[in-house]
Amino acid sequence: MDVGRWVNVLSSAALLAAAVAFIVVYHVLAPWWRSREGRHLVAVAAVLGALGCYTVVITVWPGGGWLHAARAVIVLAGAGLLVQRTVMVVAAQRHRTAGRGRHRA
Repeated sequence: MDVGRWVNVLSSAALLAAAVAFIVVYHVLAPWWRSREGRHLVAVAAVLGALGCYTVVITVWPGGGWLHAARAVIVLAGAGLLVQRTVMVVAAQRHRTAGRGRHRA
């Protein structure tokens, strides 16, 4: 492997490790499953970790055609989570501004 691939694999492994660490720490310290926001945070970390895992696997085992389908699922899950996050932000801002009796444009 050339230097660029090593950097890619190592940074992807770091992403996977950080995602797993976040999920473990959050699971131990907070009841994340009880709130929509908590479930969302764990889902985002899981998708980012899956993306890091995919990159490591596809680099060291480049043959599997099913891996491309797995990547598509991971990327679509990330897109869905960003849509969900946008909806959550809009709802939170509406709730916040409704309490003041005015809406921002």
